[in-house]
Amino acid sequence: MGFDEIEIPKEVRPFMMEKALETNLGHIKGAIKQYRYGNLHIREYTDKYLVHMDKVNPHDDPLGHLVHDAPEVLIGLASGAIGGAKVASHIYKNSKKSKKDKQIAIAAGMASSIGIGYLGYKLAKIAKGE
Repeated sequence: MGFDEIEIPKEVRPFMMEKALETNLGHIKGAIKQYRYGNLHIREYTDKYLVHMDKVNPHDDPLGHLVHDAPEVLIGLASGAIGGAKVASHIYKNSKKSKKDKQIAIAAGMASSIGIGYLGYKLAKIAKGE
């Protein structure tokens, strides 16, 4: 549980979510379902709810939400794109520059972007304290 989340046991207080909408936006973190009501992000588990307030509602401002509430996603995407491009460029520059070499460079760049992006994402989460 993050430091900014409130745990609400289901048996102590049923959480009424009449106006909350089920969503796929957000890290599920093992929850059964997740909901949003404005900036309120609710994760439902079998025995509890975990609730926290986001700074920006992702339905209203997706980029603002990433910048303020989930910068690790942006860091992962940016590091994957930059790292993958660097790998592809390096491989292609050191090849004979045939059509096959270009295809290999692109494939290597795409594959490496996944690993580099994930590493950037995980390091950003560690830096964020999660």
